[in-house]
Amino acid sequence: MAGGTNRYVALLRGVNVGTTRIAMADLRRLVADLGHTEVKTYLQSGNVVFTTSGETDAAKLARGIERALADELGLDVPVLVRSGAELTAVIEGSPYADRQDDPTRLLVAFLSAPPTKARVAELTVPAGENVEYRVAGREIHLHFPDGGYGRSKFTNAYLEKKLGVVATSRNWKSVCALRDLATG
Repeated sequence: MAGGTNRYVALLRGVNVGTTRIAMADLRRLVADLGHTEVKTYLQSGNVVFTTSGETDAAKLARGIERALADELGLDVPVLVRSGAELTAVIEGSPYADRQDDPTRLLVAFLSAPPTKARVAELTVPAGENVEYRVAGREIHLHFPDGGYGRSKFTNAYLEKKLGVVATSRNWKSVCALRDLATG
């Protein structure tokens, strides 16, 4: 972006789906208080897009947000950060987008780090489920041809246990909207 600024998306793990609750207004304020600008949230599930003119290390940006969540709201929430360019690459790299019209059947699991080759080799779909997946660096492209993610055992928790990294998933519509917010 012009002027040496960069747009990023922070993806919070497990927010507003279980017991960990955060108001999006509080999340926007918290991120703005860290010195980031043009802070916008998307939906109620812990997606925040922001601009920064300073730090460009996504892991450091994520740790800053995690610390603020802990210090100000008492929440222990993993945060994963991707740039707009990284989200564009994720979308362009989808092996399933051209085969599925229902965005609830396509997801991307964002990972805190690339899993080891050994862990990826051991990853299998739970018995009786029809799930296609492709691990690509710090993302896993997921396709649920017979239904959505809601009834599957191939969940964030399952991926975290099998791969040894933090995972948070977003459906295709959300991934595309976040990319648009981060690049538009």
